[in-house]
Amino acid sequence: MKEYMITTIDNPFDPFTQPDEWYQFDESKGYHTCQILAKLAYTSPELSEEDNADAINQAVDILCKLNPLGLYKKVENNSDN
Repeated sequence: MKEYMITTIDNPFDPFTQPDEWYQFDESKGYHTCQILAKLAYTSPELSEEDNADAINQAVDILCKLNPLGLYKKVENNSDN
């Protein structure tokens, strides 16, 4: 299963391998991408891990489509893990 995440065009950190640095950069710019995704994703502890992952992926697609600031892009995990 391919893994995807969202990032901004100006964030130099890899959200897969440098999540802490990625998050700090995102917050320092005031983007609050994780909070926006949390509002868009319909997740629940009652859903399976796969269903929650699908919900987050759909939220990523929505945010990239809306892209109100022209900042967002979807990235694929290119690591060998």
